[in-house]
Amino acid sequence: MKKPQWITLAVAGLLTLVIFKFARITPVNKPALAADNQQHSADDGHDHGPAASTFSIDTLLLQAKKNLTPNQLIWINNLENSITRGDVKGQQLNVYHQLSHFWKDSARFFEPYAWYEAEGARLENSEKSLTFAARLFLDDLQNDQLDNRRMWKALQAKDLFERSLKINPDNDSAKVGLGACYLFGNITSNPMEGIAKIREVVQKDSTNVYAQLTLVKGSMLSGQFDKAISRLETVIKLQPGNWESHLLMADLYERKREFKTAISWYDKSLSLINMPEIKVAVKQRIEDLKKEDK
Repeated sequence: MKKPQWITLAVAGLLTLVIFKFARITPVNKPALAADNQQHSADDGHDHGPAASTFSIDTLLLQAKKNLTPNQLIWINNLENSITRGDVKGQQLNVYHQLSHFWKDSARFFEPYAWYEAEGARLENSEKSLTFAARLFLDDLQNDQLDNRRMWKALQAKDLFERSLKINPDNDSAKVGLGACYLFGNITSNPMEGIAKIREVVQKDSTNVYAQLTLVKGSMLSGQFDKAISRLETVIKLQPGNWESHLLMADLYERKREFKTAISWYDKSLSLINMPEIKVAVKQRIEDLKKEDK
């Protein structure tokens, strides 16, 4: 029997921790994308990178609009063209916020939502807004199976993290996020470039759980399960009540086919989990592993 889907998602989204908490925004629609040479404002100063030749936000927005009702389409087109003279920056920010909320709450398309959050953050240029928008892209790209779209998200996150770090070079979370863009976004031929940025944070502060968990995910991707386990042991010592880390430890031992140890970690997690549906899934997984271990 295959592992419950929630376990797979938890491992895939380890870096973000949002998936672990079951609070991540998941769009109900992901329009198919065709290669397109048109770019969204090619001279806009954004770091488009190599993926920009095969991904166009303009094309995505056109496709997404095809799913809107006539009234929604009229409203959104009027909003996009509503900026007039005067406080143009203030008007732009207001429009970007309205557009992002519409795509998140009404249309439920992630990419337009994140794009307008990012455009608003670039215009506002505050550390908080830039980091928030960057994390939106970084959180989502790890579960995106479309290569060109995943690369585009990584490049957007990279640009936003870099802008945030210009404002506050000491933001360790942004440094880790930037490293994760290289590590998980396939935007460099040298993943060590991303790992080096994350290790810089860990060397300065070994108790940085976000950095440690990111390195755990990196070790998992490269098949270095023992190294991942070692780092995860550090995380659990720092946060003994972190049930997500217990589940991840169980998953790592499953990958090593050490089922008795995996069962032990799943069992330890049960006393920490307060969501009944997850407890049921963990108990079922324990029973499945007992059968596999015979």
